[in-house]
Amino acid sequence: MAAGAAVGGGGGGGGGSSGSSSSNYWEDLRKQARQLENELDLKLVSFSKLCTSYSHTNCREGRRDSSDTTPLLNGSSQDRMFETMAVEIEQLLGKLTGINDKMAEYTNSAGVPSLNAALMHTLQRHRDILQDYTHEFHKTKSNFIAVRERENLMGSVRKDIESYKSGCGVNNRRTELFLKEHEHLRNSDRLIEETISIAMATKENMTSQRGMMKSIQSKMNTLANRFPAVNSLIQRINLRKRRDTLILGGVIGICTILLLLYAFH
Repeated sequence: MAAGAAVGGGGGGGGGSSGSSSSNYWEDLRKQARQLENELDLKLVSFSKLCTSYSHTNCREGRRDSSDTTPLLNGSSQDRMFETMAVEIEQLLGKLTGINDKMAEYTNSAGVPSLNAALMHTLQRHRDILQDYTHEFHKTKSNFIAVRERENLMGSVRKDIESYKSGCGVNNRRTELFLKEHEHLRNSDRLIEETISIAMATKENMTSQRGMMKSIQSKMNTLANRFPAVNSLIQRINLRKRRDTLILGGVIGICTILLLLYAFH
């Protein structure tokens, strides 16, 4: 009411009627947003219950024998319900996003700063609720898909085992040996993968070290080419070291020969 009065103060009687109409439009949008949020809340609760009950239902189906007459919702029915509910929730999220966009347009068109701040605060609350619902929907959907894939994989493995056990002339001992051999093969594959990973890491490390050495060598060559005086000085020092080594070797050889001659004579 205060917001409508603030808008009406700038334009007389006609402005008051326009402000009241704008206020009604805003309240209409808020009412639609709250209604969609309530529907989304109920849908998400049902969606979460469906996803939670999926794995339990499949587990019960896996343990169910001929004497169990409890009615169960099979996997295909749950999949259809999941797809239907996911489409409905996505449509509600799209509608709520459209309402928030309309509220944002109305907020941007408001000219009173105090009214604009209040509207922005309300709009931000609705946006936060939309973001939470969207995050919860995607998280629940991802969990359901992961559980369904895992259950399908486990179901196919369980069927293969049952069909293998129910075959004619199957020896349980042989089955156990096959399973142990399969486990050994899996362990061998895992060890081979670890060894390959270690070898690849070693190769990358050696490649990195070789690159570093090449970089150091190139830098040294660059410095030597950049400072020819230093390069020539290093060469003279090396030549002098070689000469000193030759002189020292000659002196040691002559002394050794003289000592041998003195020892024999």
